[in-house]
Amino acid sequence: MRRYNDCPLVLRDFLIYHETIKGQSPLTIGEYYLDLRMFLRFMKLMRGEMPINTRLDEIDIKDVDIAFLASVTTSDIFDFLSYLANDRTPNPDAAAPEHGISPASRARKLSALKSFYKYLTVRTKQLTENPVADLEYPKLRKSLPKYLTLEQSAALLQAVSGQNEKRDYAILMLFLNCGIRRSELVGLNLTDIYEDRIRVVGKGNKERIVYFGTACRKAIDAYLVERHKRILTDNRALFGSRNGNRISVDAVHSLVKKALLKAGLDASQFSAHKLRHTAATMMLSGGVDVKTVQEVLGHENLNTTQIYTHIESTELKLASEANPLSKLDFSDTDEN
Repeated sequence: MRRYNDCPLVLRDFLIYHETIKGQSPLTIGEYYLDLRMFLRFMKLMRGEMPINTRLDEIDIKDVDIAFLASVTTSDIFDFLSYLANDRTPNPDAAAPEHGISPASRARKLSALKSFYKYLTVRTKQLTENPVADLEYPKLRKSLPKYLTLEQSAALLQAVSGQNEKRDYAILMLFLNCGIRRSELVGLNLTDIYEDRIRVVGKGNKERIVYFGTACRKAIDAYLVERHKRILTDNRALFGSRNGNRISVDAVHSLVKKALLKAGLDASQFSAHKLRHTAATMMLSGGVDVKTVQEVLGHENLNTTQIYTHIESTELKLASEANPLSKLDFSDTDEN
C-alpha cells in the first residue's frame, strides 16, 4: 500500500480492506484507487477549495476526512457523472482531444463509489447516509462477445512457431480448452498441473478445478520437457519468459497477437480474452450446459455466462438456414 501514500486515511483503509479481507487483485484495488481519487479531486475542485483552472491531477486529497465524505450528496454524484460523460478528456494531449468517456468507464467509476460508500455505511458504520445507494448504472450497449470459429482456432494453433513454440502452443491450448483468464494463466504453478486438470486461482483468490482434453495434455507435456531444463527466478512458475522471470500478462498478450497475425486473423478484433470467449462458445456448441460452463469459467453470476447462449442461438439459426430444405416453399401448392 506504499504506492497509495497520497490517499487520505479513510481511503487507504478501504483499499486495505479489499486487499486483505475481500482478497481482491492488485489490479482491482488499483482501479478503485484511481477512480475514487478522481472523484475526491473533482469534489474538492467543485467545492471551491482551489482555483477553478486547477488541473485535477494537481489536487491533493490527503486532508479528506469522514466529515467531507458525509457531506457528499446525490446531486454531487450526478455532477461527477455529468463531468465524466461530457467534459472528461481521456487523452488531453491528442491533436484533437475528445470529451466524455464511455458508459462502461462511467459505470466502473460508479461501481467504485458504491463499494466505497457501502464500506463506510454497512461494513464500518462510519456514515449513516449513502448518496449512491439508489443510483442506477449508465445504460450499456449490449453486444455479443467476439470469438474464433473452429477453423480459425485451428489456424491459430498451426501458426505458432519460433523459439518458444512449445510454450506458446501450450498457452494457446490452455486458453482454448479451459477458457481461463490471462491473469489466471500467468499465476499457474508447476504444482497446479494434474493428469487431466489444472488448479486455477481466479478473482477474489477463489480456487477452481478445470479439466482439459488429451490434445491439451500432450501440448503441456511437450512444453514441460523444456520447462524442466530451465531455472526461473520464481521456479514455481509454470510459464517463464526469456529473461528468466514468471511470464507477464503483457507478454501473454503479445504472443497471442503475434500468433493471430501469423494466422492471418485480425489482431485488432481478437485477443487472449477472446480465446476465453471461444472456449465458452465451443463448450456450449458441444452440448455442455450453461451452469457447467459457468463453473469452468469461474463466473460468480450465471447472467455473465448467459450471454454465450445468445451466440449459440445465433449459430443454431445459421445452421438451420444452411439446410437446403429451408429454401423450399410449398405453401402456395394446391392440396389434393
